[in-house]
Amino acid sequence: MSSFKKGGMFILSSPSGAGKTTLVKKISKNKNFSVSVSHTTRLPRPNEENGIDYFFISKNNFKKLIKKGEFIEHAQVFGNYYGSSKKLVINQLKMGKNIIFDIDWQGTRQIRNKNLNYKLLTIFILPPSRRELLNRLMKREKNNTKTVKKRMKEFKKDLSRWKEYDYVVINDNLGICLKKIMNIIKSKNKVFFNRNFIENHIKKLLH
Repeated sequence: MSSFKKGGMFILSSPSGAGKTTLVKKISKNKNFSVSVSHTTRLPRPNEENGIDYFFISKNNFKKLIKKGEFIEHAQVFGNYYGSSKKLVINQLKMGKNIIFDIDWQGTRQIRNKNLNYKLLTIFILPPSRRELLNRLMKREKNNTKTVKKRMKEFKKDLSRWKEYDYVVINDNLGICLKKIMNIIKSKNKVFFNRNFIENHIKKLLH
């Protein structure tokens, strides 16, 4: 019999532009799944709503919350702070909710190291190709080449973290990728994934 409490934490991470946020939103539509809405100091993108996509706050207020120990994880990414509210996450877990996190490797490592008595599953999302990632970023950032170059510069560093995750899934087709992730989440046993295939795919992404 499992020693875990009811409710679980499911983390999706990826290089910027690989599609994890879209996947997180789709997963959250399943019964008993809820997104952990992060606090951030970055400016909202078009169509993003405060309290729905993120809690947008100032750097000063964010730093105050860090000092108070209000975050279950937090990190600085591309010059902005991101963090998940400890109170909101724990309260939802106690209600038996499955919490989906859209966070990077820094936050993932912090949550893993806390050894909370809830199921924890981590999934790293990869783009199908470097060119496709670039196209997605150009579209998302409205062809802001400075921002896109900044994201692509961090791409190699982000990729190096994949071995820290339980699973790695390639997002070459949103529907198929979503199906694979839900299969991993719902499975009671370890789901096989081809590590050699993933390693070869990453080599291609780096060249």
